[in-house]
Amino acid sequence: MRPLLQTPAHKTALLAELVCSNSLKTEQENSAPWLLKEELRRLDSLLIGVAARTRVPAGHALTVDRDLFAAEVTHLIEADQAIELRREEVTKLEDSGAWIVATGPLTSDALAREIARITGAERLFFYDSISPIVDAESVDQAIAFRASRYGKSLDGDPSNGSASSGDYLNCPFDKDQYEAFVDALLAAASVPAHIEQDHPQYFEACLPIEEIARRGRDTLRFGPMKPVGLVDPRTGRRPYAVVQLRQEDARAGSYNLVGFQNHMRFGEQARVLRMIPGLERAEFLRYGQVHRNTYINAPALLAPTLQLRSSPHIFFAGQISGVEGYVESIATGLVAGRAAMALENGETIRAFPRETALGSLSASVSAADPNHYQPANITFDLLPKLDPPPRDRKQRQREVCRRALAALEEHLYSHV
Repeated sequence: MRPLLQTPAHKTALLAELVCSNSLKTEQENSAPWLLKEELRRLDSLLIGVAARTRVPAGHALTVDRDLFAAEVTHLIEADQAIELRREEVTKLEDSGAWIVATGPLTSDALAREIARITGAERLFFYDSISPIVDAESVDQAIAFRASRYGKSLDGDPSNGSASSGDYLNCPFDKDQYEAFVDALLAAASVPAHIEQDHPQYFEACLPIEEIARRGRDTLRFGPMKPVGLVDPRTGRRPYAVVQLRQEDARAGSYNLVGFQNHMRFGEQARVLRMIPGLERAEFLRYGQVHRNTYINAPALLAPTLQLRSSPHIFFAGQISGVEGYVESIATGLVAGRAAMALENGETIRAFPRETALGSLSASVSAADPNHYQPANITFDLLPKLDPPPRDRKQRQREVCRRALAALEEHLYSHV
């Protein structure tokens, strides 16, 4: 529907605009996020391919230039002659043909009412948040130093401790600076909830920094401000706390404050965040924000194929189905897309094996406790346990990944 009808978080008319972080999480082999991306790669996921081509340095994370990413996705969709792209708001889901509803994180009010009518269920909400972005030239690099934790860069090689190597800029705090920052953060004025009667229910992985700080004075420096694996070249010691800045675009013209999503008023953000060493003269290209997301109670409504049980021609995918994260949204989109194509072609819809990350993510969406449903990231806890499990954690993870990829291959080719 963009640009005819915008949302509170989107800024462009581009498809696949990333409104939160620009990270698609770790590419550390045999981790759960890596496994989900590897399964998508083996299924020739268009979006994972675009992410690889628009990647920017960020240690082990698959992080993209958000503008290049959205521009390439938009170009590929517009250039595909099999696709008709309509720029209009959808307000009604028809009774015929396969539909995939992938309207998160900011479904329009009219369509949300239609979804509520079809599902017979009230909408669920949680609050998500985005981190500030600063102009690279406004960062004082006499204070901020370039390094990745433990010297690991994009290709995984050690940086040999060089202060000029590494994929992140790091703003170091001493104890007094940290204490003053926490005091200012806790005293800062916040933006009120979108609707006065709302009681914000934040997704745990996207907590605003103020909410983290309220859990204890040291919570931030054991969370998004943890200094482990970093040495300040000015002192030769580990900082008391640190804020990491991650490259936003291919030309390194801007950086986002990693894990620094917040709901302070913009003027308060400028004041408080300029207390960060190295950001005293920061120019903010985007302030942090909190926005309201919409998702359905998927376990009460969806099958493992992401079909609406009461109307099997309607599929839900992405954040509205109750997954959290770009890759998880991409994954459910691919699952729903393949299932919808099978339905249109009169073929049997085959759920992905439970041993795969795709199958386990879909199962968590459709089979979680509907009375306590919260958005889910991919973790090894979602996948079936090994029997018997190896004692070594890394060995367990390798074996779970090996089993998942073997199950995926068998699923794809067993019926050919």
